[in-house]
Amino acid sequence: MGPQMTTTTKTRRAPAGRTGAEAPARDAGRARRTRSEVRVLAGLGHVALAVWAVMVIAPILWTFLASFKNTTEIFSSPWTMPAELRWENWSRAWNEARVGRYFINSVIVVGFGVAGTMLFGSMAAYVLARYRFVGNRFFYFLFVSGLAFPVFLALVPLFKVVENLHLLNTHTGVVLVYIAYSLPFTVFFLAAFFKTLPTSVAEAGMIDGCSHTRLFFQVMLPMARPGLISVGIFNVIGQWSQYQLPLVLLAGDKDKWVLTQGIADISVSAGYEADWAGLFAALSMAILPMIVVYAIFQRQIQSGLTAGAVK
Repeated sequence: MGPQMTTTTKTRRAPAGRTGAEAPARDAGRARRTRSEVRVLAGLGHVALAVWAVMVIAPILWTFLASFKNTTEIFSSPWTMPAELRWENWSRAWNEARVGRYFINSVIVVGFGVAGTMLFGSMAAYVLARYRFVGNRFFYFLFVSGLAFPVFLALVPLFKVVENLHLLNTHTGVVLVYIAYSLPFTVFFLAAFFKTLPTSVAEAGMIDGCSHTRLFFQVMLPMARPGLISVGIFNVIGQWSQYQLPLVLLAGDKDKWVLTQGIADISVSAGYEADWAGLFAALSMAILPMIVVYAIFQRQIQSGLTAGAVK
């Protein structure tokens, strides 16, 4: 009888304490912990946003309510509702404190300032973003460097330049300075936006016989509408709330003052005349237009800010 061959089968045993079902269990536990951490972070974020909203809304709401009170109510019961709606506070601020005149001056200056900023800024940004030429990067970084230059450092030389141009105490001089100081942000924002626009559309326009000017105004500019609206609203808010520049350039002619100068003058005289209700009415007139503008164009601002990242 030949030798018998025996086959032994070795069975591998899993180490003690480990089974095949433990890996999914570990993954499920890790997923639950991750979801729990996300919920905690989201909750903390919501709390921080709520606190921030209260910090921003409460002073605005308090100012608006104080504009309908008299001086006694403002100091004796500042956190209560006004006993009655005293619209005469608004009328007194508009007429006697000349807020109406300052408001119209601000509308004129900001209107022309934003229009000029958007025109020249969009043209410069389009050329820097879509055309390649010697010095392209140099001029782009020259514009962007203006973002890091504080305005108060240039007040003295700026005053002399405007004075030499015979534009001191004129709205024209303020408009030109507003345009100059708003261009860096406008060029920086719109240059990045113009880069996201499809090149094929521009090439098709050139093939159809469009000049560079017509291509910009009739084809590319309408495509950049979300970005134009976003940066335009930021320029409106920034120029509307500007105080240092008009304080230096319009100091000699009170009839040319803008709203921020008028409110500062009212705040100084309010301590002597005790017309705090008129001061808060003037502040409400300055704040409400910007709130209305942002509320109307909120969706366009958000779409313009995210369009460059999505395309």
